[in-house]
Amino acid sequence: MARRNLNDLLAFVTVAREGSFTRAGALLGVSQSALSQAIKALEERLEIRLLTRTTRSVSATRAGERLLQAIGNRFDEIEAELDALTELRDKPAGSVRITSGDHVLRTILLPKLLPVMQRYPDINIEFDVSYGLRDIVADRFDAGVRLGESIDKDMIALPISPRLRMAAVATPAYFEKHPVPKAPEDLTRHNCINIRFPTSGGLYVWEFERRGREVNVRVDGQAVFNTSPHIVLAALDGLGIAFLPEEEFVPHIEEGRLVRVLQDWCPPFSGYHLYYPSRRQHSPAFSLVVDALRMYPPLN
Repeated sequence: MARRNLNDLLAFVTVAREGSFTRAGALLGVSQSALSQAIKALEERLEIRLLTRTTRSVSATRAGERLLQAIGNRFDEIEAELDALTELRDKPAGSVRITSGDHVLRTILLPKLLPVMQRYPDINIEFDVSYGLRDIVADRFDAGVRLGESIDKDMIALPISPRLRMAAVATPAYFEKHPVPKAPEDLTRHNCINIRFPTSGGLYVWEFERRGREVNVRVDGQAVFNTSPHIVLAALDGLGIAFLPEEEFVPHIEEGRLVRVLQDWCPPFSGYHLYYPSRRQHSPAFSLVVDALRMYPPLN
C-alpha cells in the first residue's frame, strides 16, 4: 500500500477516535484542512462515507466504525513495537498516558513518577484527571487508577497504595449547632455534602459497615460536587458533613479543623490500584512506570 494511503488511514483513525479534527490535528501535528483533505481522499478512494460531520461533532459512520475496529488496533501494535525498540537504546524513551483522580495524582503518582522522569528525560508521561470510569482501551490510555473493588476482571490490577478507610467529617462549629450522629441513619437529619458521579450522573450513596452489618444511606444537603478537593473545602467552610477516603482529610483532622464521626462504621477496604489491559505489549517506558508505582513489600 502506498505511503500516502497509510497516512490517510492514520488520519482517519485519529479523527474517529478523538471525535474532533482540532484534537486530531494537535495529536498528529497537522492542520485541520490537511486532515480533511486526507480523509476526503480516502473516502473517494473507497467510494464510501466514513465520517459524519456536523458543526459541533464528528462521528464514524457504520462503515467507519467497521474500518476503525479493523485497523485501529494495528496502528496501536505498530506504535507499541516502535516503543519496544527503545530497549536497544542507551536510555529508555516513550510516552505513557495515565488517567486518575486528583488526590491520588498529587499524593502517589507524582511523588513516585517525578524521579523516573528526572532520571529518564526521554520518557513523557501524560496525566489525565478524571472522576468517571474511563474506558482506557477506547480512550487510548496505557493505564488508569481506581479503587481495587471497581476494576474489571479482564484487567491487570496492581496495588499502589495501602488499604483505605472512609471518613465522615465536619467542623467543630458545625457540631456545636447539630447533634453528633451516632449511627449512619442519623445522617438523614444532617446537611451532607454530596458527590455526583460524572459517568452515571447519580449521587453517591454513602456506604457503612460494622460487625458484618452493611448500611447504605442516601444523604441530602445544600451542595453537590463532582470532585473531591471541592468537597474538602466545603467541609472546612462548615457547610456540613463530608464523606471521602480518610487520607483526603488527615491533616485537617490532626490539626483540629475537622472532627471525625462514625469511625467504627468505616472498616478498611482495598486501596488504589493501577490497572491496564492484560493483552497489550508494554514499552520499556511503561515497565519503568509500573515498577516505580509497585507497592514494596506487596500487600497481602
